[in-house]
Amino acid sequence: MAELGAHLTAPPADGGGGQRPSVFEAVAQESLTAALRPALRHLAKVLAESNPGRFGCLWRWFDEAYAVLELLLQQHYLATCSASFSENFYSLKRVPLGGHGRPALAAAGLPKKQHWQSLLLLVLVPYLKGKLERLVASLREEDEYSIHPPSSSWKRFYKAFLAAYPFVHMTWEGWFLIQQLCYILGKAQHHSPLLRLAGVRLVRLTAEDIQSLERKVPVPASGQAHSIKTRVQSAARRALGGIAFSLSSGLAVSVFFLQFLDWWYSSENQETIKSLTALPTPPPPVHLDHGEGSVLLPKLKTVCPLCRKIRVNATALSTSGFVFCYRCVYSYVKAHQRCPVTGYATELQHLVKLYSPES
Repeated sequence: MAELGAHLTAPPADGGGGQRPSVFEAVAQESLTAALRPALRHLAKVLAESNPGRFGCLWRWFDEAYAVLELLLQQHYLATCSASFSENFYSLKRVPLGGHGRPALAAAGLPKKQHWQSLLLLVLVPYLKGKLERLVASLREEDEYSIHPPSSSWKRFYKAFLAAYPFVHMTWEGWFLIQQLCYILGKAQHHSPLLRLAGVRLVRLTAEDIQSLERKVPVPASGQAHSIKTRVQSAARRALGGIAFSLSSGLAVSVFFLQFLDWWYSSENQETIKSLTALPTPPPPVHLDHGEGSVLLPKLKTVCPLCRKIRVNATALSTSGFVFCYRCVYSYVKAHQRCPVTGYATELQHLVKLYSPES
């Protein structure tokens, strides 16, 4: 009843047979979608680290597995609710652009063309975008950490690619920002260019939509020949529908947990978290080598003891715990087989890259 009251007291319709959602609702449902992938990725990483033999393939093929799961989930919601999972969670639905009169109820589904365009853009675009971002990250890491640079032709190519990517990314994000500004000012019917490409716009669910979704119960068609092919197709549809329904139910419950984690790790709570989880810093090694050829620690903690410059690609030695530039400590350990500060015996496998939250 509360949900029905919220819809009945919503702002007036936008003139196209549906109540136009606010930009905050539109952005919130996109944020929900963006939060699911890293959460499931972290879960896959934890499983792979705990049991590499059993779950290692899940981590290696996470993008493909997630794309398949998202395909099932979004197909289920588009077919039954005329919306994606996150849009349905925020009581929104998709209607075709340029439609005249009152749009069809949510339980009727989208027209076939808009349905497949929406499904393609919901699944394929995030998959390709994630793949491109990881490719850029790996190329940057290779460029920063490679001791033996690649051939000049290949290096020129990926240097140009890395130089052009920020501008491409800025153009992509700027496109979405301009579209959202036009939506806020009432100059556009959709807040995202992807909705325009799919030929749909978002409207709020009405009381009739909610009642139709509640009444919608799948009824087996009568009079069909019970052939083996028909039974197999029916069983496959039921199985896929069951998987999608299980995913949607589990994700709907997980949303609240994700929101709690987002609050817990927000910047406002970092001091509280540190006070609850902080441990005393262990002391540095007692043995410091001040003999000939040894280096002294700089006063600034961000300076490399070897090159006396701000550290680049911070790398620690597991034998002593001191941090250096990667190139500096790699060359030193390779030549002397010891820590530059403590003199502890050290090999190249003792180099450990340090990752900051920004990286």
